[in-house]
Amino acid sequence: MDGDRVKLGLRLAVLALLGSLVQPVLMSHVDIAGGAPDLIPLLVMSVALIMGSMSGAVFGFCLGLLVDVALLQTMGVTSLVLLAVGFWVGRARETQDLEGPLAALVSGALATLATVLGFSVLQFLLGVDPPVGGALVRLVLATVVLNALLAVPVHALVRRVVGEGAVAARRRRRGRTTGGLSPLSSSQTGPIVR
Repeated sequence: MDGDRVKLGLRLAVLALLGSLVQPVLMSHVDIAGGAPDLIPLLVMSVALIMGSMSGAVFGFCLGLLVDVALLQTMGVTSLVLLAVGFWVGRARETQDLEGPLAALVSGALATLATVLGFSVLQFLLGVDPPVGGALVRLVLATVVLNALLAVPVHALVRRVVGEGAVAARRRRRGRTTGGLSPLSSSQTGPIVR
């Protein structure tokens, strides 16, 4: 069991390292309709959809810290935004039982939008003057659409890298925790009457 966790941790670390290298080296130079695809929120979204809220938050924080270090940005801004994105996508997966390619598509678009808006708000709070206007709206919309289209293949790739063992363990764990048990009912006799 511990060997599987170590292998999973190493796979996620390699995924984060590759993502933090591929994004600035290759993807930031791609320009389609005025926007550039951003793999970073898609990786966080995929891990959160596969493994849940806590794993998504931890992966988002670590990946954001790696991006901040690699790009020499203000430390913690990207990691804070990606932590929130990873947690909320994973939480939506846990509460709504999201499945299928449509879930990845919608989650990818929303994760990208939340990342762009969260990063803009934090930069504004730190005193950086953000660009405002029609060009920014066009850039954000183009990036959200590109990432929505890339979300399904990226999610399939992350699912393959993480492995079906983590997905199956996640489903088994969910099956045990969701049984409708509440503090007001007993598992054997029904509602507790006092």
